[in-house]
Parts: sequence; C-alpha cells; structure tokens
Amino acid sequence: MTTEQINSPALTTIQSYVRELTRRVEGIEVLAPGPATSRYSHDAATAKTGAATGNPGPAVVLPTSAAEVQTAVRLAAELGVTVVPRGAGTGLSGGASAQQDQVVISTEKLTAIIEVSPLDEVAVVEPGVINAELNKHLEPFGLFYAPDPASFDISSIGGNIATNAGGLRCAKYGVTRESILSLDVVLADGSLITVGHRSIKGVTGLDLTSLFVGSEGILGIVTRATVRLRPIPVARKTISAFFNSTAEGTAGLSAITLSPVRPAAIEFFDTPSLANIDSHSGTRLRDRGDALILIEIDGYGIGDQAADLAVALSAVGGRVTVESDDDGVRLWELRRSGRGLPLDKWYIGEDIAVPKSQLPRVYAAFPALEARFGVDISAVSHAGDGNLHPLITKDKTPDDGPNPPASLLEAATELVRVALSLGGTVTGEHGVGTIKREWAALELSERSRELQQTIKEAVDPRQLLNPGKAI
Repeated sequence: MTTEQINSPALTTIQSYVRELTRRVEGIEVLAPGPATSRYSHDAATAKTGAATGNPGPAVVLPTSAAEVQTAVRLAAELGVTVVPRGAGTGLSGGASAQQDQVVISTEKLTAIIEVSPLDEVAVVEPGVINAELNKHLEPFGLFYAPDPASFDISSIGGNIATNAGGLRCAKYGVTRESILSLDVVLADGSLITVGHRSIKGVTGLDLTSLFVGSEGILGIVTRATVRLRPIPVARKTISAFFNSTAEGTAGLSAITLSPVRPAAIEFFDTPSLANIDSHSGTRLRDRGDALILIEIDGYGIGDQAADLAVALSAVGGRVTVESDDDGVRLWELRRSGRGLPLDKWYIGEDIAVPKSQLPRVYAAFPALEARFGVDISAVSHAGDGNLHPLITKDKTPDDGPNPPASLLEAATELVRVALSLGGTVTGEHGVGTIKREWAALELSERSRELQQTIKEAVDPRQLLNPGKAI
C-alpha cells in the first residue's frame, strides 16, 4: 500500500471504522484493508481481473449474529462508508466486487441451521449455510432443499438468495424464489425487519420477500431465511438421449414437453460442449453422438416415466439409455464440472434465457454470429427452463495486447440481442452485478429502470449498500 493510499481521506475513514467497530463489539472479527483481504475484492466472475491488479483488499467484517450485522451496518451509515454484502464469493456477475474504500460484510460465519420442521416442511437457516451441507443435514428427516446451482457444494444459501440462483432442478422445482418463505433482513440504517411468512400461503402486504430475493445485496443483508422443503423422492433415475447433431438434439427437446413426464432436470449439450468435456475430462461422449439431452426423473412410477420418455425421444431420433446409478452420477458430475475453460483463448461466458420453445432458434443463430465476429460459440443449457450458458471464444494473436478484442464483446452483445428478440432475458440466474448492467439496459425500459432506482432510494436513500450493482 502506498503512502498516498494510506493517507487518503477514504482509507482514513475505513481505518476509523475498523477501530470503532472493534471497540463497540467485543470479539467481532474485523480485517483491516490490505493484501491479506484481496480475495474479498472480487467474486468468481472477476477473480482473474482482480488478482491481476495486485491491489490490496477492502476492510472485512465477519459477524456471527444478526446483532453484529446491525452494528456493523449502523456504523457504516454513521461514517458514510459503503458496504458490500458477501456470501461465499462464488457469484458470476461481479456482484460482490469491492474497493479499498468500502467495507465487506461477509456472512460466511453465520452458519447455523436453527430449525428443521418436518411437519411444516420448512427449515430456518442463517445465510452462510452451504447449499450442499443443508441437504446433508436434512437427509435424516427425509427432506431436501430443491434449489441446486452447479456450485451447490461451495455456494451459500444467502448468496443463492441474493442472486435468485437457479440450477439443474429448476425444470420441476423452480428457482430459489420458489423455495423462500420468509427472510430476516438488515436494512441500510441498521434496522432488522422480517418479511414473508412461515406459512405456505400468506398475502398480507406487498410481497417484499420476492423483492429481496434476487436483489443482489442492494436493498439489505439477509441474516435468516425460512426455506421450503420437499420430501426426498422415493426414486431417481438418469436418462440420456444422444442425437446426430445439435439441431436434431434441440428439436428433440419438444418431445419431452409434449410427453406426460415432468423431469426434475433437463440439460442439453451441443456438439462443441461434448467435445470440450471429452478433451478436459478424458471421456468419450462424442462416440455416442453429437448432442446430448441428459434427464433426471424422480418420484413414483419411475419405470413408467422412463418408458414414456424413451418412446417420445426415440420417435424424434434419440438414442435413449436408462443409465445405471453409477453412470448417472458420473454424467451429472460431468455436467457440473466436466468442462474446461480455454486458457489459450479469449473467452466470455454468458447466462441468457429464453422461453424453452425458442432454444432451437438460439442454437441455430450461433453459426452466423461465429462467421460475423470470428468467434466460436458453444452452450450447455438448462433446457427444462430455457436457460443457456454460452461460451464464446476467440483465438489470441500476437497483436491483441492485454485486453480481449472488441469483436468478442460485440459477439456476446449480439447474442444477448438474439435472446431478447425471442422473448428472453440477459440473465437467467447469475444476476446483473457489474458485468451485465449495460446489457440489462437493453432489456429494461427507462421507466422500469426509474422505478427500480426509486425503490432503491426508498430503502437505501444514501446509496450505502452495494452501490453500482444490479440496477
């Protein structure tokens, strides 16, 4: 840290914040800004850029109770310090990125599972609980928490709430919002409110729970959540259907929708995505076909469900296999972590979504974009709800310099426009953060953006919580 940085008014205020908070709350863990906190300056999406800057990190508060969160926020308000709420840091939109003159309030130590009620089918948890750990805890009760983002084994419930995270099971069980009944939230003035209901039904007042879910930390900090649980299905089975081309595979997706079966998860892999997995993981999926629909079914009548899907998918050219339990586990692990990033190329990952009937048209648009911008595009998608994760790559050249060529971002922007033209959205589950604010402006009308700013100003008039994010 340079002398100029140390003596800057902003950092002097931060140093005062650290000293005063430590005085007010005995035993609270507060990390002063510096190299040791650099990992708190970025999330998973901005880690590479953040590490490259070599800048020291922000001040970090690690509260262990809602009361400590309140005190930390109140002091920030007194001193005019802006706050960046943070979960596990696995976000993919830059929503948890922080500067040296900000304070990060991390919920990573708020890890209590306060209650599990089998008869109400709810659990009450703190935001630092890891998604996968919650489900391990629930197994003896015969219950599970349905939302399962690909990062379920490292992402926290609070972070999932902040971004309204999706995942693979959305086809049947919905995104995080559908599993959140009530929240305790610390507002920008340090007050603590409860929104929502423990009961499944409840329409008293405006639906503030849905307002906070997906708000990316700009409206408040969640300190407790009442989440909806479901019975663990009596059976689960994995079905694969391989096709001769990406186009045939996307066309085959409609057969699932038109069948009487409602799978828990439906994932689609195009040809280059299968090639990527084979190259990165040493598999031979391409030997089985050039596109893959991977399906999980669950519940009663699993044999009848499998038979109906096999008939429907075989009729449109799919080579259908009801996978063994072990092979099913391996295929789902390949879906979650089997792909590799092309470190020798420029790349952008996206998170667009369209009505699921429009998935074939999005994939069909790739060749023209590739030719126009000199890029390669592949995509794995949550086909059950129309959410694609395209990977756009471009070869590096000696003349490129340190920044990616403009054509890479132009291709990504044009793909976003394709999604919007088909009735879609710029982000299905990762959030806007800092990375997608310009793209969000393509989707939201000026009046809609004004309304969102008005809500932000009503809840946080001094713009203290996660400024510059989400809207």
